[in-house]
Amino acid sequence: MSIKVNNITKNYGAQKALNDVSLKIDAGEIVGLVGPNGAGKSTLMKIITCYLPQTSGDAFVCDFNVIEHSLEVRKKVGYLPEHNPLYLDMYVIEFLEFIGGIYKLGKNLKSRVAEMMEITGLELERKKKIGALSKGYRQRVGLAQALIHNPEVLILDEPTSGLDPNQIIEIRNLIKEIGKEKTVLFSTHIMQEVEAICNKVIVIDKGKIVADRTTADMHKFTANVQMISVEFDTKVEKSELLNIPGVLDAIAVKDFLWSIRTEPDKDARPEIFKFAVKHNITVLSMNMEEQSLEETFHQLTQSGIQ
Repeated sequence: MSIKVNNITKNYGAQKALNDVSLKIDAGEIVGLVGPNGAGKSTLMKIITCYLPQTSGDAFVCDFNVIEHSLEVRKKVGYLPEHNPLYLDMYVIEFLEFIGGIYKLGKNLKSRVAEMMEITGLELERKKKIGALSKGYRQRVGLAQALIHNPEVLILDEPTSGLDPNQIIEIRNLIKEIGKEKTVLFSTHIMQEVEAICNKVIVIDKGKIVADRTTADMHKFTANVQMISVEFDTKVEKSELLNIPGVLDAIAVKDFLWSIRTEPDKDARPEIFKFAVKHNITVLSMNMEEQSLEETFHQLTQSGIQ
């Protein structure tokens, strides 16, 4: 077991950032920690990486307690915080050698720095100052420093935040490659990243775990839910759509276009047509769709359904 969290609670005064959170992550898994902003993702990661003490509960990394054996945990963990802290006036190679020295890599320092620059694609940037790099390359430097001591567990807090589409793809591919040899836990609020990288997803909302499933199981969960995309020729109130038999939820997509979630295995299209005829509304288009992971995320974090 690479990471084990038992009944962790974290209070900031009267605010409960984490509320009795428990989870397990096995060695070799790539796990997405997903939740809206302020859900508790960063707080949980800071507890696991020994940057922040919990109010109650226990957390273990590679069987070491994060409070009782924090130095051992730090040896096992590579951590990239959300706001990547770098020395902008240092050169890339200088910074990585500095970090390697902190970890006391000794005679392996030069070879390990060279290996990290190759893995993260930093060879051509080695003699540039970090402050002169794009944000995508700064993230690569952050990944290199998190990996330089060859940790068993890699923890990344929103590693693609603020990157352009090409940089996002590059960092995702890099994480997937790293995940072949290490346990990876990374936070995001973008479900496409989970689909692209992870074999497991943990959804957290308002400090509580609302889903803990493999990506395949999450897809099975969505497969039982019917989604209907329908466009009317005029404005329709959500409350009116929720009164249609079989309709569980309705999400306004744009203008007069709605995404409607119905009861499992229930085809509500005839009822929607009846509603339109009754109110003298024209249906411009209507299609049955599978619920995406993004819509499932919305459902879980709005309703708390597990």
